[in-house]
Amino acid sequence: MPVQILDVKPDEADLRLDRWFKRRFPGLQHGKLEKLLRTGQIRVDGKRAKANLRLAPGQTVRVPPGVEEMGDGEARPRPPVREADARFVQSLVIHKDEDVIAINKPPGLAVQGGTGTPRHLDAMLDALRFGAEERPRLVHRLDRDTSGVLLLGRSARAASDLATAFRDKSARKIYWALVAGAPKPAQGKIDLPLAKVAGPGGERVAEDEDGKRAITLYTTIERALNRAAWLALMPLTGRTHQLRVHCAHGLGTPIVGDVKYGGEGALLRAEGVAPKLHLHARAITLPHPKGGMFSVSAPLPPHMIEAWKFFGFDPEAEIDPFPDL
Repeated sequence: MPVQILDVKPDEADLRLDRWFKRRFPGLQHGKLEKLLRTGQIRVDGKRAKANLRLAPGQTVRVPPGVEEMGDGEARPRPPVREADARFVQSLVIHKDEDVIAINKPPGLAVQGGTGTPRHLDAMLDALRFGAEERPRLVHRLDRDTSGVLLLGRSARAASDLATAFRDKSARKIYWALVAGAPKPAQGKIDLPLAKVAGPGGERVAEDEDGKRAITLYTTIERALNRAAWLALMPLTGRTHQLRVHCAHGLGTPIVGDVKYGGEGALLRAEGVAPKLHLHARAITLPHPKGGMFSVSAPLPPHMIEAWKFFGFDPEAEIDPFPDL
């Protein structure tokens, strides 16, 4: 069979390369796909590519001989969104205009699917069309257990504009976190390079002087003696688990509930604080596709509201923790 050169379609924008193959060639096993990528037999726009490459409409994918026997190369139609899931995801919307949808993602909801993740936000996006011809597109991501503001572009053009703002660092993201302990100094900058490492508990991120540079600004908004503190965090880079590792290992005050990086020290059992991750994407400000600046904020999830009230913090506070930036 000959080599195929297939075009990425508009509704496949921002799809990971491995998921693109899963949709087009459902019989292709992941191990074989990785081997084809590793040996350079699969290429995107003529260049080698990795499984996590995000595709853009109009790009071309080289499909080597033999793969076409595992599918016809046509994108598989997405299954319809269940009525209960449609109501659920629509209830998360906190802003909607012609170009942008913002939702308040709850903790525990994965943004995209994977092994053992049958229910995820990406599978529900058709329920957020609201009459539009195009399916909304994710332009950034949050970890499964992190809650808060998540933006969607309502067209390929809007999604591209929003994604550009994240890439060129013109998006200002503020996170709120409850940490175990009180950082010293109370505010500052964490500059700690990070790298992904394999371990018995799966992939994790660790400090590594040869890793990618990762920078986070932080400030303490309030503290409960030395037992816990409410931090505002502003990541200047976007590394995997950056805020979690920076709080646990850069400051020595792990985010409450983050046993992966903080161990038992991340749990406030005596106070009765829920053993869930207390990290929330509170607000995003960035250029709007139609011009001007756009800002949206999301209220805390229930388990964080309970913790805030327990420590006497105001969960509805309207503050700018980094007024000079």
